[in-house]
Amino acid sequence: MPQPGQRRGRWRPRLDRPALVALVLGAAAVGYRLVLTLQTVPVSNSDEATFGLAALHIAQGREHPVFLYGQRYMGMLESYLAAPLIAVAGPSWPVLRLPLLALYALFLWLIHRLTRRIGSPWFATAIVGLLALGAERVIRDQVTAVGGRPEVKVAVLAMLLIVVGLARRTVRRRWLAVGGFGLLAGLALWSDWLIVPYLAVAGLALLWTVRRELLGWAGLLLVAGFVVGVAPMIRDNLVAPPGQDSLSVLRTISNGTGSAPSWSQRLGGGLLEGVPLATGLCPVDGCARWQQWFGLLYPVLLAVAAVLAVVAYRRGTGRPDRVGPVVHLALLAGAALTLLAYVRSPLAATEPLSNARYLSVLQLSLPAVLWPLWVAAVAGWRGTVGAAGRLAGALATAVLAALAATSLVVTVLFATVGLAPGRTEERNARDLAATVRAAGLHEVYGDYWTCNRLIFNTAEDVVCAVLDGDLHRGQNRYPAYWWRLARAERPGYVLATGTPAERRLRELLGDQADVALLAEVGAYRVYHPQTPLRPWR
Repeated sequence: MPQPGQRRGRWRPRLDRPALVALVLGAAAVGYRLVLTLQTVPVSNSDEATFGLAALHIAQGREHPVFLYGQRYMGMLESYLAAPLIAVAGPSWPVLRLPLLALYALFLWLIHRLTRRIGSPWFATAIVGLLALGAERVIRDQVTAVGGRPEVKVAVLAMLLIVVGLARRTVRRRWLAVGGFGLLAGLALWSDWLIVPYLAVAGLALLWTVRRELLGWAGLLLVAGFVVGVAPMIRDNLVAPPGQDSLSVLRTISNGTGSAPSWSQRLGGGLLEGVPLATGLCPVDGCARWQQWFGLLYPVLLAVAAVLAVVAYRRGTGRPDRVGPVVHLALLAGAALTLLAYVRSPLAATEPLSNARYLSVLQLSLPAVLWPLWVAAVAGWRGTVGAAGRLAGALATAVLAALAATSLVVTVLFATVGLAPGRTEERNARDLAATVRAAGLHEVYGDYWTCNRLIFNTAEDVVCAVLDGDLHRGQNRYPAYWWRLARAERPGYVLATGTPAERRLRELLGDQADVALLAEVGAYRVYHPQTPLRPWR
């Protein structure tokens, strides 16, 4: 723990060795992600651009969205955090991502504090070291504005620290702390429904800690704080059309389409692909067989850690001693419920690579999941156990070393050879925006993964409406863009070369196709027909 120290008459905090090492590791982790953020790595896309455009609209006072444009289940807290920066510096990808980098730094600090309080100082340092590493899948979940996950992890950690402080009576204003717990829970629920399992178990931990106090003012403040935090979501759902409320939309998405895969396929996608990807043990394009080992081990570690926590709880006397095992059990239950919810969805089997992001919240449970390994390893090093204990300690040490080494290898590969494709794509996207602007086009049609990214790259100087492969109306998250294109006298087209949409456009243009072609930029072609072309009419 940081210790007070005297130096030349001034009081200064003094970090012990584990805290100092954790600080160095955390600073390196933030610095690594800052460099990537300034280079727009990982690569941007139209989903992230939608958050950026919402932040731009908020900064300009034009909109105050509750949910992401075009859907009713993902809150816009990330856009509201970025709006002041965009108001000052203008829209850009680094500006959009800087608040998320700050959230990541806060996440590291909070998980270090929590792990020290329920584990040990050097174990907390080891957790920070593991979380400092980051392959593309992990980095994308941490510092890109794709909704929900960075802020809800911070909220849950703060809530659990409140529980620990209340149980050990280190919190002075207990009522306000309980109210803050409710506010964080409400904000997290509005921001991302994926965090519901962790909110539920954190709520049970709070109930165990202050169940009598909740019958008085503390309970009223808890409810009031939660209502204030979740108020935007409640209001939006009350006015939502039938079938467009958050629960209905989420149910439709999680059910997927097509035939339902078997449970073995879902478990394989969830454990063998999802867990290693979310933990940072695999590159973004999938896990080799040798990288899937942690997915097989994960449920075993959950069970062993739960038994260890129950034993520690029974040995403890009073809430101060028992709150550590209670928080451990909460984190383990949150991970188990999150995994169960994930593998219940067909998407765990049919699209494991693109949906592994939904398991990024498992990072919250890393201290609880790895605690048995750390305990066994330390006991083996100290020689306080018999031959069987020393063997278990050696195995635990090997597992921890393999976890760290695999994460480090994947991180180094991404930071060296894995950056080039994304940089090329990002450069082409900027060149495309500059080309469209230079051509004098202000209204264009394109596909989903082109439009909002193009709009954000041009700060809305160019507006784009989405078409599908048949050149009919596609998924336009912000309808105002579609209606502006409908009024445009002579809109252009920005289409990926060789796609069904481009082939359909050239077919409709006939002999005028080459005349209408203005430029080719990377994998895209820019068309500007002499006569307005709107085939959906």
